[in-house]
Amino acid sequence: MRRKIFEIVEHDTEGQFLSKLYDWLMLITIVISIVPLAFREKNTVFTYFETVSVVIFIADYLLRWITADYKLKRDKKWKSFLLYPFTFFAIIDLLSILPSVGVFKPSFRLLRITRLIKILRILKIVRYSHRIELLFNVLRKERATLLSVFMIAVFYIIVTALIMFNAEGALSGENAHFQNFFDALYWATTTLTTVGYGDIYPTTNIGRFISMLSAILGVAIIALPSGVITASYLEELKNDKKH
Repeated sequence: MRRKIFEIVEHDTEGQFLSKLYDWLMLITIVISIVPLAFREKNTVFTYFETVSVVIFIADYLLRWITADYKLKRDKKWKSFLLYPFTFFAIIDLLSILPSVGVFKPSFRLLRITRLIKILRILKIVRYSHRIELLFNVLRKERATLLSVFMIAVFYIIVTALIMFNAEGALSGENAHFQNFFDALYWATTTLTTVGYGDIYPTTNIGRFISMLSAILGVAIIALPSGVITASYLEELKNDKKH
């Protein structure tokens, strides 16, 4: 019986009907549980959504826990049952349940924390979507390259911020948009990502020249991880179709 439950709640490689039906049920439940977070007010329908979704989440959590030995495959079963609550998705599942069962009191600022923790339910979709799972495999596979690009971006932001902060440092009063180094970091980040909100901008000619260079080089740096992820994702899709 436990083996059958495991095959249903986990992805079945043979495309079992009950397993797919279970995945769709969980996806719909996750979406329904997130809907009330888009509204400030509470009503009976939202309360019903919350109650039903939490009951399903608790049942899903327990089913996965009692079949943890099939997934973790430790030499001794009790180790699997002991380690499962500390796995990534088990923690996400638990955090999505606790706010609704009264563990976090819905009083003043804690109410906001509760709502934020409930948003973690979105991460549960990863478990039930094969395409998203492939994307995470790509990110895991290319993590060394992506980490290198991230480090280049961070280095570029810091250097550009230092240059701009010193270039605009001679200005004072209303003309000084860069009051401190954090303002320069904020400007460098928005420029690198080509967002450019316009609330902080250089006013000197040298500052504007630096800004133009930063925007051009920023496009190149941002394009690097996009190309890596796209190429690796297409390769992962081809391999998945072959299997």
